[in-house]
Amino acid sequence: MQLQLVPVELPENCNIIIGQTHFIKSVEDIYEAIVGAVPGAKFGVAFCEASGARLVRADGTDQNLVEVASRNATAIGAGHSFVVLLGNCYPINVLNAIKSVPEVCCIFCATANKVKVVVADEGEQRGVLGVLDGEKPTGQEQDADKKWRKDFLRKIGYKR
Repeated sequence: MQLQLVPVELPENCNIIIGQTHFIKSVEDIYEAIVGAVPGAKFGVAFCEASGARLVRADGTDQNLVEVASRNATAIGAGHSFVVLLGNCYPINVLNAIKSVPEVCCIFCATANKVKVVVADEGEQRGVLGVLDGEKPTGQEQDADKKWRKDFLRKIGYKR
């Protein structure tokens, strides 16, 4: 078995969700979950089929995001993995809807950070072991940092 780090392509001002699911209808169900949660969302979703034709299935509302999601899913190449690229909304707006899709098994990340996917490849099969999301911490939160965090969350409307 070989381990690989697969860098993920993330267009500017986009967020990405990477997860695992288990059925061909995942592409349609994830699509419906996103448009139901955020009408007018710009996104692309791609899914790596694990049996049958074993195709990368894709859909979305923004052709460029569909193409980038497809390239990322192809590069990851792990059966039943999926990639969602979000253009004008955030994971916090759609994550619960995606997690409630019956065939979604888990979410590996939901971020706007630089991401690399840790993939195990044994020849016939590939699987996602995890993700590297963002960068390492630089220290511990101090009182001024806590104040900044609380003020920031209120400024962007996520807390009162």
